[in-house]
This record gives sequence, C-alpha cells and structure tokens, in this order.
Amino acid sequence: MHTIMLKAKLHMARVTHAVLNYEGSCAVDGELLDMAGIRENEQIQIYNVENGERFTTYAIRGEEGSRMISINGAAAHLASPGHRVIICSYAHYSEAELDAHQPALVYLQEGNVVSHTSNAIPIQLA
Repeated sequence: MHTIMLKAKLHMARVTHAVLNYEGSCAVDGELLDMAGIRENEQIQIYNVENGERFTTYAIRGEEGSRMISINGAAAHLASPGHRVIICSYAHYSEAELDAHQPALVYLQEGNVVSHTSNAIPIQLA
C-alpha cells in the first residue's frame, strides 16, 4: 500500500505575473524550486489565499534569483499579481518510507524572500 503525502510546500508566495496567453503552467524561481525539491514539470497544487481558488498545474523553471511566481494560461484567471498562494507537491510513499518522510517546507515573506524552512508543520492548538 502507498500513501499520498505532502512532499514540498512554498508557503505564502506572492504571484508576480499572470500571463493568460502562455502555454500554461506555473513558472517558479529556479532557486525556490530547488530549495523545495520541486522538479520542473512536476504536478503541483496551488491554493489561492486571497480568493479560495484551488487548481492543479505543473511547475516550470523561472529565472534563478528573480523571485518569480507566474501563473500562466487558463490558470491566470484564478490568480492575479499580488495574490498570496501556497504551492504544494505530493508524492506516493510506501509504508517503509513513511517513518522517515519529512516534507520540505519553504516559508516566504514579502518579495518572495525565504524567511525560513522546516520539515514539520507545527501542531495546531485549540
């Protein structure tokens, strides 16, 4: 049996571009992709904090150091520049892999600058 688990997350990224007339996908600064361990052409889920839209696309490599988050193609209708988004990737893990699994969590602040990284989401308190 395999379980689908969170593999990586870019938390609170700011959309810098929304390009309707593009092939599609989401361009992410290559440095941020590498830090999160998200591969080019990997399926990603994008959660728009501003309007609640949730959509699936794939990652493409943006210019390193650009801090770019570009929502392209039809998805450009779902997010606009300035919107905060959470970008996640998931993977299938075997039972043997689950005990050692730790997601790569990259937290961003204004300008898509990394504030910190982690491998665990804090426990939510009541």
